[in-house]
Amino acid sequence: MFSTRLTAAMAAHGPVCVGIDPHDHLLETWGLPRSAAGVREFGLRTVEALAGTVAAVKPQAAFFERFGSAGVAALEDTLAACREQGLLTILDVKRGDIGSTMAGYAEAHLLPDSPLSADAITVSPYLGVGALAAAFDLAAAHDRGLFVLALTSNPEGADVQHARTGSGVAGFGDSVAGSVAAAVAARNAELTGGAGELGPFGLVVGATIGSAARDLGFDPSACGGPLLTPGVGAQGAGRDELLDVFGPEALARHQVVVAVSRAVLAAGPAGLAESARSLNASLTATA
Repeated sequence: MFSTRLTAAMAAHGPVCVGIDPHDHLLETWGLPRSAAGVREFGLRTVEALAGTVAAVKPQAAFFERFGSAGVAALEDTLAACREQGLLTILDVKRGDIGSTMAGYAEAHLLPDSPLSADAITVSPYLGVGALAAAFDLAAAHDRGLFVLALTSNPEGADVQHARTGSGVAGFGDSVAGSVAAAVAARNAELTGGAGELGPFGLVVGATIGSAARDLGFDPSACGGPLLTPGVGAQGAGRDELLDVFGPEALARHQVVVAVSRAVLAAGPAGLAESARSLNASLTATA
């Protein structure tokens, strides 16, 4: 199961998942052109530096897609390099649609023989969690994972995610985010039988949300799957904030995947591995 492979990788290397986000300023710092060739080289250098050092990487599709078909080809090459190196991939695409369109997105990113296939993808539930059925089903059939947006780190997200529905689910409160978490928990339970094993479907929950989940009446870890958490590093969160949002048990069982981009990528290709190792050490220190 995807979650088993992910938790094993985190047990071996730590919780850090490095974003492959070739921002223009990083391309310039790395001495690479602002082009499809530049983002391809950025991706391949990142994979080469981090293979065997971190649990996973998270390519951000937008930074590749902006260069059209050549940029998509660069993303394909980056994903292929990850597969060759045995490096788990969480492709950040935030897909969310209905019916056959959602099925098409799912096939593009979750079918093993697709050149854009990843071990897991991010998806948006805001056309209704039920609209993601094709992605849930395909991920389960092919041992892939999903990370469903729940409590994101951007301040605008609260307007929708914190809204009250008026009819909640026991243990998850009555917010929109809580209903998303409850739906993901139900999907995981179908696969694991609720036996305590983590399922392949998780949530995206920002490390900077503070008490938001508690205030809304639910524990994100109750979704029964991994938790992808941006906000560490450049956005200011660290181990204390992770403990505040998720608690020590979720961290100890390798449920929390820490998505970091600029805080590691700023070290440049020669310093990537050491930067990632240092950050992992700071997040796993018990003193």
